[in-house]
Amino acid sequence: MAPREEILILGAGIAGCALAYHLAKRGILPKVYDPRTPAAGASGRSAGVLTEQMWDRWDLELVRETRKEYAELSEGSEPSAYRRNGFLRLATDPLAVTLLDEAIARWRSWGVDVEEPAGAELSRLVPAATVVGVGRAAFSSEGAVVDPSSMVAIYAEAARRAGATFDFGRPMTGFSSSDAGWELRTGSGTLQARRAVVAAGAWSDAILRSLGAPLPLVPYRTQAVLLRPVGRPPSEFPTVHDLDLDVYVRPESEGRILAGNGTEEVEADPEGFLTSGDAGFLTRIAEAMGERFGGWRESEVLGSWAGVCTSTPDRHPIIGAVPGAPALYVIGGFNGFGIMRAAAAARRLADLICDGGSAESALEPARPDRFPNPAARSPPRPGFTVEAGDDPRY
Repeated sequence: MAPREEILILGAGIAGCALAYHLAKRGILPKVYDPRTPAAGASGRSAGVLTEQMWDRWDLELVRETRKEYAELSEGSEPSAYRRNGFLRLATDPLAVTLLDEAIARWRSWGVDVEEPAGAELSRLVPAATVVGVGRAAFSSEGAVVDPSSMVAIYAEAARRAGATFDFGRPMTGFSSSDAGWELRTGSGTLQARRAVVAAGAWSDAILRSLGAPLPLVPYRTQAVLLRPVGRPPSEFPTVHDLDLDVYVRPESEGRILAGNGTEEVEADPEGFLTSGDAGFLTRIAEAMGERFGGWRESEVLGSWAGVCTSTPDRHPIIGAVPGAPALYVIGGFNGFGIMRAAAAARRLADLICDGGSAESALEPARPDRFPNPAARSPPRPGFTVEAGDDPRY
């Protein structure tokens, strides 16, 4: 007979490994399964940006809790995995300026420390940027960046020390309900568990549909490129998001720059997509460097890549019990912001698994049963946006 686990987590990305850590701390020792290795999916290809400039109070609290936990965990094991560098948004287009003004007022009402640098102060923050003509800027000193793969490894090791076990590298051939609860079949054996969590990122959609329990999780492709400016390497600077160009840049180690937001608003196949940055994306980044970051106009391309994230219709994640599938949970649909929310989201799901209905209110905006038609497909609409809620203006 196949061994029976208390709870099985499908997926060893940031959400799955953080959940394993929080469950193990609560005395529930999970088995984490992944057909590849930790952070092999979108987690390892993430930009690793953390900012409090979010859409609503609930998202803000998730980011604050997540940032605090990352700082504490990395301090004890790998301090370079987390560093505070600040987060800066720029807007020139009149509509973007208006929306950023509205967002600044909203963020301040939530207790977010937001400055509005201009002129010499703006140039000091990002010396390589061309700031003439910038209509509005919003700077938050609490912004940070993490090394996503390192953060996943930190969670996996902490979970392992607390008693979680891991099963990697065996292809999944099936997953279904069983008399024991849930059964995972692989090329070389079977795992059974009383409860299970789908934390499989872009593969979660297909897994849930195969169970007859679909949720509106739509995979989409996004891209990033690693650059090394020619000549003097950049010093530490805040992550910058230009709203007009919809491009972000953030500091990397050894004088390098990560640039991105090559998001495609069409559904992608996580089993078959271009894993490198395409020519159109690289051209767009080059143009953005020339237009906004003149000091980095001459940069060497060290590499580019793409990953597949998962969107939801309302841009909130989907976390909680899967409707119509007893003892099955899901955590996903982060719309490209899984690293920003993962620690707090995983802790809240662990509370729900351990405490039941008494913990539901902490996940209210992410409830899986909030969709009238969970099988409906909609084009992905993620983005590093400033609008409130579902406002589609920018």
